[in-house]
Amino acid sequence: MSQIKILAVGDSFITQHIPDDEKMTDLRKYFMQHDVRFTNFEVLLHNFEVYPAPISGGTWACARPNVLEDLKKMGINVVAWANNHNIDWNIEGILTTKRHLDANLINAGVGKNLAEASQPRYIDTQQGRLALIGVTSTISEWGMASAQRPDVLGRPGANVLRYKAIHKVLPEELKQLKTIIEQTEINANRRLNEMEGFAKSAENGYFINNICIEADSVPGTITKMNEKDAERIVRMINEAKRQADNVIVSHHTHERKGLNKQLPADFACDFAHLCIDNGVDAYLGHGPHIWRGIEIYNKKPIFYSLGNFIFQNDLVEKQPTEFYDLYDLGAENTVADGLDIRSAKDTRGLAADRRVFESAAVSFSIEDGKISQIELKPLSLGFKNGRARRGRPEFANVVDGTRILEEIAKLSAEYGTQIKIDNNKGIINI
Repeated sequence: MSQIKILAVGDSFITQHIPDDEKMTDLRKYFMQHDVRFTNFEVLLHNFEVYPAPISGGTWACARPNVLEDLKKMGINVVAWANNHNIDWNIEGILTTKRHLDANLINAGVGKNLAEASQPRYIDTQQGRLALIGVTSTISEWGMASAQRPDVLGRPGANVLRYKAIHKVLPEELKQLKTIIEQTEINANRRLNEMEGFAKSAENGYFINNICIEADSVPGTITKMNEKDAERIVRMINEAKRQADNVIVSHHTHERKGLNKQLPADFACDFAHLCIDNGVDAYLGHGPHIWRGIEIYNKKPIFYSLGNFIFQNDLVEKQPTEFYDLYDLGAENTVADGLDIRSAKDTRGLAADRRVFESAAVSFSIEDGKISQIELKPLSLGFKNGRARRGRPEFANVVDGTRILEEIAKLSAEYGTQIKIDNNKGIINI
């Protein structure tokens, strides 16, 4: 008989020291009641000795390596780190981060080549052995790990589940669209690449650059996961099942259904179901920096997004010149100047969204492959604290906690999941 107790929280975008105060002590006491304590690690680690990339995942995410000590003090002992910020500081940023993580925490999802990025990582506890597989779908193609060949090195990067978006319009509208587009040179590069064999044409539609449009009697957009990537991940799940008592998949995906950030994209739901169908015990989603609903599928939990655990996005120490260029700033300006413009002095974007600074820690036990109950403990990240102290986690008070849990319950009800709220805790019975 094995019974392993798991604690999971969402994104840790940690860029500065978290004081070891009473709030951290409360978190640590609760976390340490669990064998496995998971978070998604969403920054790169270096001392600014590496070169920045010309693009980023939104912010050039970075922190000094000593932030890992704060995570470990809280009790975190395993992380995934495949996400949209992997390439913010070029390949050397990936390698410096990997060196620091390997020396401190069990980590999954990124490696020196695709085989290493894809492989399960294992945490051995007194109660059993758990495998973690880290995956991202939100990332620049420059951040994707590539496979090693006998004659060419693989590229460092993330374990990526790609997807295809197909936009459907009425047949007569597709004809009109093609006529309009081909009056200009907007799509000339794509058309020439197709003619010369450098790009594939759409079998049942039309590509506008990399956007696929198809004719259909029912307009709309669907997304489908890349079958080759999905097959590779399933192979790793099958490997992990034979090598561990339990398996968890971590999936970073900002992709959504339409404009609603709290609804996962079609392919993410399909992938979560695929994971459970192949023996995964829990799917841990994150990425949009806010909560999404919880689905119980074949008696296993799917957390479509765990929101944020630490979010110090507005406390990054340094940013490259491209950051300043976005806001027409020069060498005399500072990070704070750029952040003020980006957030309109904390009145728009992530800094102004209360949901970004509220989430929950989820706790569950896997006993002989079964999960009977899930507990949710609401978290507050200090939305009203101002930039200097905003983003640090603590357990929410009863008033805020009840509201947070009610919002999670409403999102989860869409999947038929019932959450009982009592004494500032949410309970799901399976």
